Amino acid sequence: MKLLQTLIAMSITSIAMMTAPAASAHEYEALMKAKKYAEADKAATAKLSTDPNNADALLAKAELILAEGKLDKLDDAAKYAEQCISAQPQMSECHEMLGNVLGTKATSGNMFAAMSYAGKIHDAFFKAVELDPKNFNARNSLLQYYLQAPAIAGGGKSKAQNLVLETAKVSTAASNLMQATIDLSDKNASRAETNALSAIPGNVEALAKLQRNVLFTVGATYVQEKKYADAERVFSDLQQRYPDKYQGSYGMGRALQEQGKHKDAINWFEKSLSIDASAASHYRLGQCQQALNDKPKAISNFEKALTYKPPLSKKLREDAETQLKTLKS
Repeated sequence: MKLLQTLIAMSITSIAMMTAPAASAHEYEALMKAKKYAEADKAATAKLSTDPNNADALLAKAELILAEGKLDKLDDAAKYAEQCISAQPQMSECHEMLGNVLGTKATSGNMFAAMSYAGKIHDAFFKAVELDPKNFNARNSLLQYYLQAPAIAGGGKSKAQNLVLETAKVSTAASNLMQATIDLSDKNASRAETNALSAIPGNVEALAKLQRNVLFTVGATYVQEKKYADAERVFSDLQQRYPDKYQGSYGMGRALQEQGKHKDAINWFEKSLSIDASAASHYRLGQCQQALNDKPKAISNFEKALTYKPPLSKKLREDAETQLKTLKS
C-alpha cells in the first residue's frame, strides 16, 4: 500500500509539472505576456474592489500567483479559482485554472497532499473540457493526467487514447498533436515528430502553442538521446515556423551547448532572450560563458537567472547559486 501511495504521489507531481498555467484570454493577458506582473495585479485588484466576482480579474489573480512561482500563495490562488467557478460555473477557464492550481499544489506538497488532489485535478480539467470542447489547453492537461496517473487514480493509456479519438471530432489538428504527446510517452520521438508536423493549427493560438511545445519536447528528446542532427533539424523547423517565439532558438542553443559548441550556442540563447527573456535562457547563457571562461558575463547572467519570474526550478536555482560562489571566489 505504501508503494502504491508513493507511485500516485509521483504521478500527480509529473502531471502538475506538465500542466503549467496557460494564459487565459482575459483583458490582463497583454500585461502578463509582457511580464508586467505588478501592473496586471494592480489592475485586477482594482477591478475586484468594485466587482468582487469578476471572472477575468479572478483568473488573472490566480494566474499571477502561478506565473510568479509564489508557492506560499497557492491557497489564495485556489480560492480565486473556486470563486471564479462559483460566480461563473459554466465558464470553462475557471475550472481549468483550478486544475492548474491544484496541480501546482500537488508538486509543492507532501505525498498525501498529492494523493488528495488527484481526483480534484482530473475533475477540474474534465469539467473544463465538458463545458468547452474547444478548450484545447484543458484537453491537453486532461490527456497528461491520463498518461501520468495510475489506474487507481483514474489514469490509463486507454483513456488517453479515447480522449484523442474524441478530440478528432472537434479538431483534427488537436487530435494529431495529442497523439504526438502519447507517442512521446511511448518514447517514440520520430512518430511524435510526424504527428506534430501533420497538424495545421490555423489561426488557433492554443493549437499553435501546443504544436510549439510538442515539437520542442521532440527536439529535447533527441538531445537527450544524443541525436543532435535530428534535434537541430526540429529546432530549425520550429524557428522557421514560429520566428517570433523563443522555443526554436532556445532549443537550438541547448542542442549546440550539449555538443560543447558554446560560442554558437550563445548566439541562439541571446536570440531567445531578445524574443522572450527568461530565467532559463540567462542560466544557460551563463553556463556557456562560464565554459568559455568569460567570468564577468557568466556572473551577470547567473545573477539575472536568479531574479527572473517565473523562477528557475529548485535544482537549477541551487546550481546557479553554486556557480556564482565558484565564479566569485
